[in-house]
Amino acid sequence: MAEEEEVAARTEKVIRIQRVFINLLDSYSSRNIGKFLSNSVVGASLEEITEEEEDHDEDKSAVPEASSANLKEGTFQIVGTLSTLETPCPSFAVETYYAISREDLLMQLLECDVIIYNITENPQQVEEAIWAVSALNEEISHFEKRKVFILVSTVMTWARSKPLDPDDSEIPFTEEDYRRRKHHPNFLDHINAEKMVLKFGKKVRKFATYVVAAGLQYGMEGGILHAFFKLAWSGEVPALPVFGDGTNVIPAIHVLDLAGVIQNVIDHVPKFRYLVAVDESVHTLEDFVKCISKSTGPGKIQKVPKENAFLTKDLTQEDIDHLLVNLRMETLFVKDNFNIRWFAQAGFVENINSILKEYKQSRRLLPIKICILGPPAVGKSSIAEVLSKYYRLHHIKLKDVISEAIAKLEAIITPKDVREGGEEEGEEEEEEENVEDAQELLDGIKESMEQNAEFVCSLDASDEFLKERVMNLPESVVAGTHYSQGQFLRALSNYRDINTEDETVLNYFDELEIHPIHIDVGRLEDAQNRLAIRQLIKEIGEPRNYGLTDEEKAEEERRAAEERLAKEAMEEAERQHKEAAETAEKIARWEEWSKRLEEVKREEKELLEAQSIPLRNYLMTHVMPTLMQGLNECCKIRPDDPVDFLAEYLFKNNPEMQ
Repeated sequence: MAEEEEVAARTEKVIRIQRVFINLLDSYSSRNIGKFLSNSVVGASLEEITEEEEDHDEDKSAVPEASSANLKEGTFQIVGTLSTLETPCPSFAVETYYAISREDLLMQLLECDVIIYNITENPQQVEEAIWAVSALNEEISHFEKRKVFILVSTVMTWARSKPLDPDDSEIPFTEEDYRRRKHHPNFLDHINAEKMVLKFGKKVRKFATYVVAAGLQYGMEGGILHAFFKLAWSGEVPALPVFGDGTNVIPAIHVLDLAGVIQNVIDHVPKFRYLVAVDESVHTLEDFVKCISKSTGPGKIQKVPKENAFLTKDLTQEDIDHLLVNLRMETLFVKDNFNIRWFAQAGFVENINSILKEYKQSRRLLPIKICILGPPAVGKSSIAEVLSKYYRLHHIKLKDVISEAIAKLEAIITPKDVREGGEEEGEEEEEEENVEDAQELLDGIKESMEQNAEFVCSLDASDEFLKERVMNLPESVVAGTHYSQGQFLRALSNYRDINTEDETVLNYFDELEIHPIHIDVGRLEDAQNRLAIRQLIKEIGEPRNYGLTDEEKAEEERRAAEERLAKEAMEEAERQHKEAAETAEKIARWEEWSKRLEEVKREEKELLEAQSIPLRNYLMTHVMPTLMQGLNECCKIRPDDPVDFLAEYLFKNNPEMQ
């Protein structure tokens, strides 16, 4: 009863913790931790894991996507910051912030029950984490209830630690040795942040502070190991590089197992405040790279100088430091005190199948296989070349490639005494491994030849159309090909003979429930097959790979910028042309209006002059003589008032009065 009451009391305390702040929710580590917690019920890790749950591992990598509008009841509510404004708000977060002031950020932190600062990916976040824990410490007196602060740090703060036993370097470090840890030179700020977090909350009940030192994180979309997955997936190198001798041991942990550790810290609020989060593996760099190469790449590795790591564009300085660390660690406290539903407790190599599955799902990497069938001259090669560039696929001639591969594999499998010469004893073990790998690959190829799912594209056209197309080809194209008249007709006739209605390759795919895409090239009347290519891309869908490389992105941005500038220049030229035309039209209208105005004035003047002739004649005949006489008299007499004198004179001498 006492134990049940204790668990109930702890559950009652924890159940109040609901709002969790996580910085940079759009980064690999924080995003997966936030998504995990948004699907975790508060206090769930306080319950013991049943045997049924431990055995249920098949779908353990499938973490459901939480929706802010439909959160599971009792789960943690996630809020946090984003690194860029363009990043969409994660569906599992109820609130996100970007570029807010420290004052506003502190207000948001004070509203949260748990504050998680992840400094494993972005070194610039170390300073903000130190500020956050310091600012919260100053506000302890205003806390209504206890807050938990978790700093997610890295085992790189242990990288230069001296061995526990000088005579036995294989003894692993545990959490209890954290006071003896020595940091890597590039992680001085990280260890200072750890010390600061441990300092606060030391004797204060309302502020529990923890440091979780995480190993190299893998899983989901890949983390640091993404660079190797991408290199293997692209198939551009014959072997994956191992920097240095590859014998350095790298502590690691699945990112969702790290999230599980954090969940347990929140639920349990343990007294021990420095925790190590690593899986149970003791994998070297060579183990990691070889496993990736065999599972999804060329199957080979090549040891290169450590300096070559800096030539890998997808690796930062911090990433390289993690890959070159040599450190053995074991987490005792986590295993003994926490209830974690492990995703990859045994490590990366033992769980590569589920890790690769979740990696492809997270990155949406789905292989596309396209088989193009059709008669000669229908456009198979040209269409295949365009599709291979669009979907970033290898353009291969299946028969030649398979024949060559089978010949090489059979040569490896052939018993040693049958081959000429022999290998030395030191190479026998490696030879046996190569033979086993070759046999496995050969069996896979033969099985794939029997059961293969691909998009099947059936191109066809009438014989008359194909003959006319070949006849219209330039001589430079026909030369050296099977498009000469005799060869083409034989090839076409042979194709028709072996593809009868009863027995065709298309029937084989139909039986496998792979229904071909049929396109009649003749009806499209498109010599360049652009319409056929467009239709195939519509049927197949968008590319399912990593997308454009940095160089291609830069080229696309440059081309887009040039197109934008050209468009703007054209629009500016059109605007200027339009303005010039409008100005010319205005000037022409003004000149026309001015011309018409002058004409109207002239006509009015002529009209007025014509209308004034009778009046002038009357004045000249009847008024002007008398007026002139009156003016002469006025000049002679010089009266005091000339106007009155003249008026009286005109009145007296008016011809009509007389």
